[in-house]
Amino acid sequence: MTRKLRTSIFAAFGLLMLILDTKTALLGASEGLELCIRTVIPSLLPFFVLSILLTSALTGESIPLLRPLGRLCGVPRGSESLLLVGMLGGYPAGAQCVAQSCRDGTLRKFDAQRMIAFCNLAGPSFLFGIVAGSFPNPYAPWALWGIHIASAILVAIVLPGRSGDAAVLHPGTPITLSAALQQSLRIMASVCGWIVSFRVILSFLDRWILWLLPTPAQVAITGILELSNGCCELSRISGDGLRFIISAGLLAFGGLCVLMQTASVTDGLPLKKYFWGKLLQVLFSVVLAAVMQFALFPQAERMRLPVILWPAILAAILVIPKFLRKNQKRSSISLPVGV
Repeated sequence: MTRKLRTSIFAAFGLLMLILDTKTALLGASEGLELCIRTVIPSLLPFFVLSILLTSALTGESIPLLRPLGRLCGVPRGSESLLLVGMLGGYPAGAQCVAQSCRDGTLRKFDAQRMIAFCNLAGPSFLFGIVAGSFPNPYAPWALWGIHIASAILVAIVLPGRSGDAAVLHPGTPITLSAALQQSLRIMASVCGWIVSFRVILSFLDRWILWLLPTPAQVAITGILELSNGCCELSRISGDGLRFIISAGLLAFGGLCVLMQTASVTDGLPLKKYFWGKLLQVLFSVVLAAVMQFALFPQAERMRLPVILWPAILAAILVIPKFLRKNQKRSSISLPVGV
């Protein structure tokens, strides 16, 4: 089946659903718009503007304070500032800044593909603004943030293709606040468009399928599809431990909606390493959250991962980097040096 045929079938099926169940589609779209206006835009737009200004100001500048972290993560020397933006900027600001550095010639395409895997994280505004309210323990959101950053660093450590080169620094004039705002609004429009689209899909799933599943599975599937909606429903999960582990996994993956947002701001930059890097980050996050829950919720209901899952998670953590390394060797045969 060709790509055009798959797209045609998908579009025709979607149009049929909109015609047959317009009420559900309108409800989902309105909920998506409300989520964007009340939560997503206030929490992300300021970070988009500031991260773009920060990246513009630091482009071509090497930050000595971040060099140890840069060496640990295996990023090109001089690109350490992108780690800071990726950890603080929120989805998909980190990916956008890495892609922009690639377009500017600061990063090689190969390095940019690798860095997107661990330089595109949930921002603190999203975590403390949306997720924090789901936990009675005030230290839980801080623990989630620590797990989120630590798991990304672990991904950077095990991901193959570490760079020993220096970034091509092009010191330039920082962009103006007006230009940063205009660029942020374009990104924000794309982000909100995807959120509304996925909210419509979730509305149909809620009506036809999700209500048949246990509550934790409903929340997890919702978050896998669209992170914001999934995190807003975390309070439906009764056990603190299970809620904590699911939160860590959802934040690490970001959801399919964030994947689409990332693709829209990276201008066709291959996202194979991004996907596998996010899967690795989910595994690391689940392991760290499963251990840390015992310290955070000593008197509450905690979630014990089935014994069979531990060797499966460990095997996946070991196998995925080897798979990427083998794939990298194959692709490097046909690629000229410096690509």
